[in-house]
Amino acid sequence: MTLPAPTRTGQQAQTGNQYDDGPFTFRPATKDKAKARVAIQGVSGSGKTWTGLSVAHGLSEGQRFAVIDTERGAASLYVGINGIQFDVLQMHRFDPRDLVKALAAAAQAGYGTVFIDSLSHFWKGADGTLEQVEKAKSKYGGNSFAGWKDGTPMQNDMIDALLTYPGHIVVTMRSHTEWVLQENDRGRKEPVAMGMRAEQRKGVEYEFGVVAAMNIDNQLTVLKSRCPSLHKRVIQEPNGAADIAKPLLDWLNDGAESVDTSAWIDSASDESATAAQLLDLYREVESHGALATPFLHPGTGQPTNLGDFIKERGTALKAASAA
Repeated sequence: MTLPAPTRTGQQAQTGNQYDDGPFTFRPATKDKAKARVAIQGVSGSGKTWTGLSVAHGLSEGQRFAVIDTERGAASLYVGINGIQFDVLQMHRFDPRDLVKALAAAAQAGYGTVFIDSLSHFWKGADGTLEQVEKAKSKYGGNSFAGWKDGTPMQNDMIDALLTYPGHIVVTMRSHTEWVLQENDRGRKEPVAMGMRAEQRKGVEYEFGVVAAMNIDNQLTVLKSRCPSLHKRVIQEPNGAADIAKPLLDWLNDGAESVDTSAWIDSASDESATAAQLLDLYREVESHGALATPFLHPGTGQPTNLGDFIKERGTALKAASAA
């Protein structure tokens, strides 16, 4: 049996839920200007906070950026060094839903770069995903596995908010520390701390464009990079702005102009918008993978995402016209 050649089609007739049952439409591929998604993992004392700040400073091109701090003010110790200036939000409870709220507030404030130090707390810190699963299991007869019915959506929503934030994102992650015996320059065995795996949900590294690991000697190794010039680089005492942010920005900016998400938000909020226009807008945002873009609801001031807001308005307008 020979399949027909694929074709690109316009919007098809909708059945059932208009928003959830959209058409599968292929469009010409383009390399749009993208935003950086950088993760730096390492053991305590490896320099990941300072390196992350330097990367964020470089990505923001000298502008103030936002820091979401879970490390009891560690980032603020470096303010002013090499001209680095930022605004900070201290967090002491680490419900992943609160990170979504913080990102929505940062987007509303217009920060072009957000640095999260560290993402590990939202996995295994107070009220993090693991604690949310532990709390939820009581609803399922103490079954921890069933508790993931609550924990997984929270974790996924947090990752979606990170990936769709309308600016650059830099995160640090703690590494599981394992001590191994290595031979020193005197020929003697000595214990050395090795960072083995990031303290976050397994596979989280796949979500970032650049993933680097730092060791106790302040050496950075790029484990993964979609940016060719950073691929497999090993940098001793890295200057995050020059060694990572600059080549990354050069590569990211080598493309078509990126979509301004604020224009989508304005269109979604337009009082003259019709239900049909909002459905078309939803499809456009969906085609760019930006439905989960976090922002503050213009009516309630509460965190929401672009897809839910468009769907809410479009559904309400359709129901009103049918009444």
